Amino acid sequence: MFTLNEIIDIQPFSLKHKNKTDLHLHALSDLTTHHYSNCLQYKRLLDLLGFDTGQLKRIEDIPFIPVRLFKYYDLLSVDRAQVVKTMMSSGTTGQSVSKIFLDKETSSNQTKVLAKLVSSFIGKKRLPMLVIDSKAVIKDRNLFSARGAGILGFSMLGYDVTYILDDEMNLDIPLLQSFIEKHKNETILVFGFTFMIWEHFYKPLKSGSIKADLDNGIMIHGGGWKTLIEQAVDNDMFKKSISDVCGISKIYNYYGMVEQTGSIFMECESGYLHASIFSDVLIRDHRDFTCLPAGESGLIQLLSLLPLSYPGHSILSEDIGELLGEDNCPCGRYGKYFKIQGRIKNAEIRGCSDTYASGRR
Repeated sequence: MFTLNEIIDIQPFSLKHKNKTDLHLHALSDLTTHHYSNCLQYKRLLDLLGFDTGQLKRIEDIPFIPVRLFKYYDLLSVDRAQVVKTMMSSGTTGQSVSKIFLDKETSSNQTKVLAKLVSSFIGKKRLPMLVIDSKAVIKDRNLFSARGAGILGFSMLGYDVTYILDDEMNLDIPLLQSFIEKHKNETILVFGFTFMIWEHFYKPLKSGSIKADLDNGIMIHGGGWKTLIEQAVDNDMFKKSISDVCGISKIYNYYGMVEQTGSIFMECESGYLHASIFSDVLIRDHRDFTCLPAGESGLIQLLSLLPLSYPGHSILSEDIGELLGEDNCPCGRYGKYFKIQGRIKNAEIRGCSDTYASGRR
């Protein structure tokens, strides 16, 4: 049985196609067999599809399950007594939410891989950290929301972690300025969800003509773009606007979801999302689910080597994307790189940013 320890010391973007494919076929085949043997609902689904776990010859042969299944079923591949954490997806009022059950090993794997991925972009040294959110969001540590889980996961990469929004989501400008002064000779890590950064950080600074001196800062953000796109704010405009009010030039978007926490896809300096050695993407035609080549748009299948306690190693998202290439990104990182183009029509709102924004309307 594959274990993460086999690859945890390998640099996350250092394997080219052949080596990564060999690794993933072995690991994902093991995970498929593991979940087939230990999760009854997963076994029933694969049996219904006539799937034979002994016939995995290519990565695209790895069976996937639609992400919505986690909203309707408690999918576990361990005894409930082994569950140490239950994570909940973002969801507006009235929506069903996904429940993801983590045992100690899966939770530990997520933490290790998240740290490995992010440190490859910002360095291994822990940085003073600003969180553009309210501390109230993490109050229940046993029942994590996707938003709370994201904050706590990234917080492990920082120190002097400071939340700069109050419980009413107002920007505490004196606290922000005192934090910047306290760490004026250091690189500051700024983390938040895209819409909240725009609404509760950028807008107050812009309207108050306040300049926050974060020239040496690094910003990491994620959680959905739907609401900002509706406001005609794209990635380039977001970066320029944030830089205008606080001077940050190193701004990294990431793509991920609670169903595969830890194995996120970071945006490189060229503006593309990257799959690491711990994850991969396939683009599938929505009509017949065949795999599409680079340059064609389709549904995104997400592969992760992390989930042991639940069958989330291969899921079909409701996001539409396009594979741009593999092993040849201008940034120099190996692996596939891609972009997100939106969501399928009538899909539920997902993502911490978009869910929060929808709830305010």
